[in-house]
Amino acid sequence: MKYLLLSVAMGATVMASPLAKQAKDAGLVAIPAKHAEVMKLVDNPKNHLTPEKIELGKKLYFDPRLSKSGLISCNFCHNLGEGGDDGVSAAIGHGWTANPHHLNSPTVYNAVFAEKQFWDGRSPDLEDQAKGPTLAPPEMAATKEHISKVVNSMPEYVAEFKKAYGKNVKIDFNSITDTIGLFERTLVTPSRFDDYLNGDEKALSSAEKEGLKTFINTGCTSCHNGIAVGGGMQGFALIAPYKYAKVGDFKGDKNNMVKTPTLRNITETAPYFHNGAIWSLKEAIQEMGRIQLGVNVSDKDAASIETFLKALEGRKPKVDYPMLPASTDKTPRPNVK
Repeated sequence: MKYLLLSVAMGATVMASPLAKQAKDAGLVAIPAKHAEVMKLVDNPKNHLTPEKIELGKKLYFDPRLSKSGLISCNFCHNLGEGGDDGVSAAIGHGWTANPHHLNSPTVYNAVFAEKQFWDGRSPDLEDQAKGPTLAPPEMAATKEHISKVVNSMPEYVAEFKKAYGKNVKIDFNSITDTIGLFERTLVTPSRFDDYLNGDEKALSSAEKEGLKTFINTGCTSCHNGIAVGGGMQGFALIAPYKYAKVGDFKGDKNNMVKTPTLRNITETAPYFHNGAIWSLKEAIQEMGRIQLGVNVSDKDAASIETFLKALEGRKPKVDYPMLPASTDKTPRPNVK
């Protein structure tokens, strides 16, 4: 499937190195090298991936007409050409409105591997998550009726839904957002780190291997683990107060738990933390060590960890910008107010 870039490093060794074993023992998991295994991981058993559904989901992901203004698509805040996020501290939406809680847009790349979605973990999967921003007043500010009317107004979209789901498909808000979520499931970015864990000893440099050791020994894997290198719900600022806690009013879920962001492609997704208050990766590493682990991460160790994190820069799937169906007389008109 062309949306999954599953390059497999050649020359893999048979036996895992001691460091690779240490990484796996610390809870780090590689994206599988085999296409079939990745597809099994990202598939939705209730709505299986097919090329037709993915292509349709891609179009909907890029279509700004789903928003009230006709200007904001999913890609607006989760830009696939820019790390899968928007590169600003607080997400900007309808009417140039900043997120009222000063929340930063997480990357959509590898979001399929997270245990839950949103900073407070309120959505169980990408299909459910796709519903939220489309309706949120400070984001796309649309209604279920608006989104349904937009898609049903265009014969090309109707034909593509029937091709993907059958002639009796009900094209409504749920089927539209579910299809967007299916496309998002394919946005997986295997990296040299995965190649290393999958057996290619030469995939990482000696400095990156040393950084991986520092990452593990410092305790970073207590939160940043699994295939997402993050993605679970954790208590935040466990040891010391976060120095930018007053930027925005977000406190986490009802138990004060916050979703741990993925570290995949972290070098491409500044600014950092839920409120986007830190722009330097080195500062983010040191702040996290201080407030989560009670560790004073030295400049040397922070640089070493940062060197390792660069190995998590993944191979992005090739996503051609889609040509969208033409609007018709029945297509709702944009409303920027």
